[in-house]
Amino acid sequence: MEPETLDKYIQAGKIAAEALNYGKSLIKSGAKVKEVLEKVEAKIEQLGGKPAFPAQISLNEFAAHCCSDALDETTLKDQVVKLDVGVHIDGCIADTALTVDLSGKYGDLVKASREALDNTLKIIKPGVTLGEIGRMIHETITKAGFSPIKNLSGHGLGEFTIHASPSVPNFDNRNKNVLKEGDVIAIEPFASTGSGMVQESSPATVFTLIKDSGVRDPITRNILKEIKTYHKLPFAKRWLEQKFGANKTNFALKQLIVAECLHQHPPLFDSARGIVSQAEHSVIVGEKTIVFTRV
Repeated sequence: MEPETLDKYIQAGKIAAEALNYGKSLIKSGAKVKEVLEKVEAKIEQLGGKPAFPAQISLNEFAAHCCSDALDETTLKDQVVKLDVGVHIDGCIADTALTVDLSGKYGDLVKASREALDNTLKIIKPGVTLGEIGRMIHETITKAGFSPIKNLSGHGLGEFTIHASPSVPNFDNRNKNVLKEGDVIAIEPFASTGSGMVQESSPATVFTLIKDSGVRDPITRNILKEIKTYHKLPFAKRWLEQKFGANKTNFALKQLIVAECLHQHPPLFDSARGIVSQAEHSVIVGEKTIVFTRV
């Protein structure tokens, strides 16, 4: 990896870590979810980064892709709160997450995902197979009495690509592909009191641009111009609503979905409504692996 690129990853990681810890300090009973997310995103910008995806807070049985729209008035209470933060510097991405248990009932669950991450980070080096990573996560979480979520995974981090190869499993899928020097990956264990499988909910409030043609009306074309500034990284409906208003945003998003320009990221929840915890760090693989989102 070129020194300049490495520096950008390190910088993105430092900003992501600071923004995540700042967000953690805001997670309190009575806090509005939307305000926490907006403050985290503002912190990222203040520190010199850009969101690699919208900051997200997923509650209780929801595992991922929960992001407030402009009208969301949800407040935090005695819930298990997952905060997921992504930052990029010129397309070099850092992805990190943590869980806060406001209920006081799920400390062991939170600990399980965190220990699965910590144990896995200890074995990351060139030559380790993806299956071995999944086995470490699976064994740590099941030993604690919970289920790893099998249809969610960690992932590679590419230039302006949040989900690149390889997919990093949360169970032993017997994948013999190995990590290589210079690989950049996010390790992302999820632990659940339920089924260990997630399914989609609705509506989606996070989207990714996958095609930028096929629309004609001026409202949609104007909003598409804004979407293109996100470099095909995931974006929040809320971002557009704040700039164009809810009516124009809803109209444009419908047009873009019909034209197959957008990929939707609907909220994901445990299929048995089990409570979910999450922990995540991003690493650069090497003989001395760099956990660049660690404080």
